[in-house]
Amino acid sequence: MRRRDFIALTGKAAAAWPLGALAQTAKVYRVGTLTAGPPISPKADRGAVLFDGLAKRGYVLGQNLIHEARGASGKLERVPQLMQELKAAGADVVVTISYPAAAAAKASGVPTVLASGSGDPVKTGLVESLARPGGNVTGIADDASILSTKRLSLLAALLPKLRRVAMLWNKDDLGMSMRYETSASAAKGVGITVQPLGVREPDDFNEAFAAMTRDPPDAILMVSDSLTLLNRKRVIDYAAEHRLPAIYEADTIVRDGGLMSYGADTRRSFERAAAMVDLILKGAKPAALPVEQPTRYQFVINLKTAKSIGLEIPAPLTALADEVIE
Repeated sequence: MRRRDFIALTGKAAAAWPLGALAQTAKVYRVGTLTAGPPISPKADRGAVLFDGLAKRGYVLGQNLIHEARGASGKLERVPQLMQELKAAGADVVVTISYPAAAAAKASGVPTVLASGSGDPVKTGLVESLARPGGNVTGIADDASILSTKRLSLLAALLPKLRRVAMLWNKDDLGMSMRYETSASAAKGVGITVQPLGVREPDDFNEAFAAMTRDPPDAILMVSDSLTLLNRKRVIDYAAEHRLPAIYEADTIVRDGGLMSYGADTRRSFERAAAMVDLILKGAKPAALPVEQPTRYQFVINLKTAKSIGLEIPAPLTALADEVIE
């Protein structure tokens, strides 16, 4: 057979080859998501942002992308086992929300992208440095010191006579405990007394509320993690009943009835997480991918909540808001 005839023959054979068989030879990627709260849905909220970002980069669910979702729903003792399930499933990379999820992912050795809630990754030992993480973890992490100072300044702008702030946080979450310590340090630096109200389980919120009732603070600052978020409605209701101004880290809490929030733009953070997942799937090592810090933060106010507790938001403060819910 002449070479020209052979080329023509093989070309016809390739054209006739079933498309399904060709598809079977394409690389299929597995992306895991691990949270201390409920599992992430690829069609809602943060999950939708993450998987839309991946789709824009050529990774499409049901085609060349499989999603393995795991969530502990507040039961932190389950997180390590859930991470092992992701590893056994062959996840190429895991995206985490919360410090417990990040710590379990780091221990597994699976390439990991922090999306939110990890706390300071250097202080907690998740990475060696922001510039050179040095292990299997990279991602997005904010500066708790700057954020704490900003949240306190917003409370002070709302309450010029602010002297005492109750701080709620999960004592079993190392990342959030360090965030609390940073917040407390920032408060003391500007002459504000901190009422520390650490919790470990849902029943502990009753004790925290009782402590505030006995010794009322001027305002509440809640540090977000799976435990406090799962119990956010109780905090919102207590603040409303006792007419206490409160500031939160996530705008979703303000949409649920909280007064104010200041935190990183969640959409932007998860878009960046998708970009980092893409780099890892293309062969980049987390050890050499610098940990990024959010570049956009949002201040949200719920005027309906303010009116319900008899609080008038100063016009200059309203003008600072990225969003005002009425």
